[in-house]
Amino acid sequence: MTSRGRLRCGVVIKGEIMSLKLGWSEISITPEKKVYLAGQFYERISEYVETEITVTAMAVDSGDSHMVICSCDLEGIGDNLVAETRKRLADVTGLDPNNVIIHATHSHTSIDYYSKRKIELGASLGILAQLLAKESDNQSLEPQKRDDVMDGHEALYWLADRIAEAARTAWKNRRPAYYTNEFGRAAVGMNRRVCYSDGSAKMWGDTNTATFTELEGGNDSGMELIYTFDENKELTGIVVNIACPSQVVEQRSFISSDYWGKVKILLREKFGDDLYVLGLCSPAGDQCPRDLIRWVDPETPIKDPNVIRENVILRKADPSMYDVKGTWKIGKRIFREIIDVYDDINKEELQSEGMLCHKVMMLDMPVRRVTPKEYEDAKHKIEEFAKKAGEISFADNAAMHVYAGTIARYTAQEAHDIYPVEVHIARLGNIAFATSSFELFLDFGNQIRARSKAQQTFLIQMACGAHGYLPTEKAERGGHYSAYVSSGVTGHEGGDILVRKTVEEINKMFAEE
Repeated sequence: MTSRGRLRCGVVIKGEIMSLKLGWSEISITPEKKVYLAGQFYERISEYVETEITVTAMAVDSGDSHMVICSCDLEGIGDNLVAETRKRLADVTGLDPNNVIIHATHSHTSIDYYSKRKIELGASLGILAQLLAKESDNQSLEPQKRDDVMDGHEALYWLADRIAEAARTAWKNRRPAYYTNEFGRAAVGMNRRVCYSDGSAKMWGDTNTATFTELEGGNDSGMELIYTFDENKELTGIVVNIACPSQVVEQRSFISSDYWGKVKILLREKFGDDLYVLGLCSPAGDQCPRDLIRWVDPETPIKDPNVIRENVILRKADPSMYDVKGTWKIGKRIFREIIDVYDDINKEELQSEGMLCHKVMMLDMPVRRVTPKEYEDAKHKIEEFAKKAGEISFADNAAMHVYAGTIARYTAQEAHDIYPVEVHIARLGNIAFATSSFELFLDFGNQIRARSKAQQTFLIQMACGAHGYLPTEKAERGGHYSAYVSSGVTGHEGGDILVRKTVEEINKMFAEE
């Protein structure tokens, strides 16, 4: 696979260290009207606002090189949202819109907007509806337009306006600053794929069965941290990189920033309302906030055909990680660790200078392919399902979604064998940053961090594109949601390419260390 890109450094690799300027901004993306909520296999419309959703932006500028990182309380960042946002930044003096990194915390209680990929290769409700319409008179799966609910196109342009405003304001707010990079630990993410004795695996699978063998992968409790300060060495912001999506309350019908909103509330109670918090999700495609071993049932019912427990045992464990109290539990864990680390910072050792390099590249990934047999099997499944009488339930939708995606992929792969994805690699002093546009499985992130020459490596998934899951080879063998062919545009071969190229580019920036 090939890559192409450009590199801008504040200095050459051997060169002088430059003084840095940092700027912060936070803009609300909390809608004033009802919205369709992103995620899940059934329609959800927001009923109220549990916590505000926002976009937080941090601008870093050395004079010769720069970047702006925007963290959005959204489910994903479509290619069209990236393009629309950058279009709105074209007139900002000194700012290259292509240097703006737009990231989703992966909240499932946020705005569903019209999201589009460069090349559409995955499953969609529209494809499934079309396939079923040819076979039966079942009701359509397409959401019905409502005047009191923001539609997808309206939401797309509104979000692009707000994200661009946050990036523009952060850029305008650049000032001389200090920073320090630190490290902490908090139990947040856990593996969400359950393996069984027949070699199969299942997301959210039941572990209370004699056929359960193991969780498919590990977890990462590490927290990469950056604390920023103004010229008077007063705290201005905190960057927090955690391997867990913000989807505790993913099944609920309200607007929420999930556990990140609680982290912000707690930190601002201590440091004041002017503190900025940039929450970044590192590779966590197979991670969740729930302990599948010490299972605790949701307090109120949820609609998920994969979350069915017949013999629930009352456990002494975390509160339900499907309910608001779970967001507070995680928020407090992160908050306490951030404070514990902060208390040990020596302000006499803060940095105000640092090498800044930023490379943006397009990496060609191999499209994960469907075999003729997989195509015929999927077609047969939908044809048989279409004979079923009555309305289509959320469980039916979930069951058929994968087959629709398989058919879509089989058709699309005749014209496409590679898929271009945007990747950012940056160096700030002793810190490396690297992005991916996938729900990248944890093992790939671990490989990058372990081989990176940087003192500390911040990895940002679901950035500058929404290209689905990127599973390991083990997960592909186990199957099920997140590892199906239609779950993402590429497979483990693409993950290997992404790891190798990311490590190569990071280590080039640290070649003289």
